[in-house]
Parts: sequence; structure tokens; C-alpha cells
Amino acid sequence: MAVHAPLLTDELLERIHARAAGHDRDNTFPHDDLADLVEVGYLRAFVPTDLGGPGLTLEQVAREQVRLAAAAPATALAVNMHLVVTGIAAQLAARGDESMRFVLEDAAAGEVYAFGNSEGGNDLVMFDSRTRAEREPDGSYRYTGTKIFTSLSPVWTRLATFGRDDADPDAPVLVHAVVARDTAGITVKDDWDTVGMRATQSCTTVLDGVQAPADRVYRVLPVGPSRDPFVFALFAVFEILLAACYTGIGRRALELAVAAAHRRTSMKNEGRTYAQDPDIRWRVAEAAIAQDGIEPQVWALARDVDEQADHGAQWFPRLVGLKVRATENARVVVDQAIRVAGGSSYFAGNELGRLYRDVLAGIFHPSDAESAHATVANAWLGPIEP
Repeated sequence: MAVHAPLLTDELLERIHARAAGHDRDNTFPHDDLADLVEVGYLRAFVPTDLGGPGLTLEQVAREQVRLAAAAPATALAVNMHLVVTGIAAQLAARGDESMRFVLEDAAAGEVYAFGNSEGGNDLVMFDSRTRAEREPDGSYRYTGTKIFTSLSPVWTRLATFGRDDADPDAPVLVHAVVARDTAGITVKDDWDTVGMRATQSCTTVLDGVQAPADRVYRVLPVGPSRDPFVFALFAVFEILLAACYTGIGRRALELAVAAAHRRTSMKNEGRTYAQDPDIRWRVAEAAIAQDGIEPQVWALARDVDEQADHGAQWFPRLVGLKVRATENARVVVDQAIRVAGGSSYFAGNELGRLYRDVLAGIFHPSDAESAHATVANAWLGPIEP
């Protein structure tokens, strides 16, 4: 991995960390965090040097996201969605595909991207859509449907989305495009009031005949799984950066467990700290073993994407497997940390209590455990016979 100076300094992360509890408590978007991240060029992380960006690799951005998530999980997850869209464009460009270069140009110019693909009741995720895509004579498309979990809702200026075109009922296609925030027909609901990850403000977005210009339509694919490079890039960047965010939560939870063990004292053990208690030591060690095991996996798979390693049919099982391991691993680490910290972590204002709520969101992101296990089983055992 090429050495680079971190875009996120320790001082910046400390400021962001100090604001996280307030945004969680008030259920507000971290406009101040975003302003700081924009100022240091973080939203241009994937923008190539010829467009004025730092041109970071997926591994480099994943390492930055772990650090940001340790400071403020919701801020990291919100920004993650902009980084996913720009990261897809960068991975395609690295493979000679310039179909999404305009995304990198937009990011260089200061546009903020949201990832508008999730739909209620669509368990096929990226392989089909409930949103209707209708082609216009000039090659543009109009989208009508409802997208959920649209992070960065208060600030995004560009939405990467997709829908289903049934003009040919015998060969329906999925049309991927970008729409601008000021396009007619876009409604962003104020409906984000969740258990955790509150500062992401991932509100519902309603599309009512929203037009994407022809030059912003970047993929038309058959319904169902596809070997198109765009699909690979999407899964690679999305799953790895998600894994990085939740790995950051685990990293911070372990730090808090260590601090709690040294801070808390035991009357039973004559005032000695819990760092001297065998049971507490075991829990901290258990958390550390879990955390130490996941971080190298994130770096290694990200590096393989950057270096275009050939994993063949095992690529998708490895990507979805990493996401599931990272999110579940983070839950284990947080759980151990809470047991070490004791009852104080049960209070809403406690940082570990917030991490406990934030980490729960990991189970809802694609690929969920059921989908991931089906993907891995198909890779190793073949598909279920009809």
C-alpha cells in the first residue's frame, strides 16, 4: 500500500468525536462534521489526482473510515454512502471504464452523492427493483418509486439510483443513473427517528417521475445477477467500506473497555481495579482477540480489489462474508465492552450505550446474513437443484 498522509488528523477526529453524542441525543445531522470533512478534502478521497483529488485507494479509504467510525459512527456511515458512489466510479476507472467519470468530476466540484437504491420489501436488493424506470425519446429516464435509508438526506446534491424498465416485458432491464437534487419530483421525508445511527439522517426519498438526463444514465443491465464490472465494483466498495465502519465501532469499544477496567474498582478485591480481575481480563482479551482478527481481513480484501486480484467465483462470497463477519464481530466486541463497563453503560448518554445502539444497524445493511450465507453456499455447494 502506498504511504499517504492521513486526511483525517487526530485533532479533527477529536472534534468530531466531541460532537457525536449531541447529534445522537438531538437526532440531528452533523453539518459541522461535514463542513470539517469537506474542508480537508475527505469527500474527494477517491477523486484522481488529475481532477485535483488525492486519488486514494480502497484500502487507504477503508483505513480512514475505521478511524472516523471510531470517533463518530453515524458520521462515518453517512459519509460512507458518498464514498461508495465515488469509490465505484474510481474502481471502474482503474479498470479502463470511464462510464462514471462524471461522478468523480462532480465530487471534485463539491457535489455530495447519496446512494439511493434500497427499497422496502425488495429482498433482491440490486438484482431487481420496485421503482419504475421509463425511457424518454431523448434517452433520458424518469423514475417513480420510493427509496429508503437514503443517508445524507439533508445535504446530498446528487442521487445514484436505479429502477426497472419493463418496456420489453420479455426482457426487462435495470437502469442505473444519477439525478440532481433540484430536479422536479423529488420529495425527501423527515422520517428518521431510529434506535441508533441517528445522525446519518437516512430519510425516505420519494421519486415521482424524476428525470435523469441521458448522459447521467451509466448502466442498463438485465434483471437478476450480473457479471458486469459495475456490479462487482458496487459490491466490492459497498461491502468493504461498510465493514470498515463497523470495525471502527469495535476498535472504539475495545478502547472504552480497557479504560473502564482501569477506572472501576472492586470492593470484593479490596479496592483493586477491575483490570486485576481474572473474569474482566478474560472479557477484555476476548474483545481484543476478535478485534485483532477482523482488521487485517478488511485491509487484505480491500488491497486485493485495488490490485485486481483474481479470486474468480470466490469474489462475491469473500465480499459478503467480510461484511457479515465485520458487523457481527463488532457486536461481539461492543457486548464484551458493555459487560466490562457495567451498569453505567446502560444510560442513554453513555458512549458505550450509544455504540451498542449504533452497532445494531449492521444487521440491516446488504448483504444480510441470510443472503450472504446463500451466496457462500452456492459458491461451495452449487445452486439448489430444482
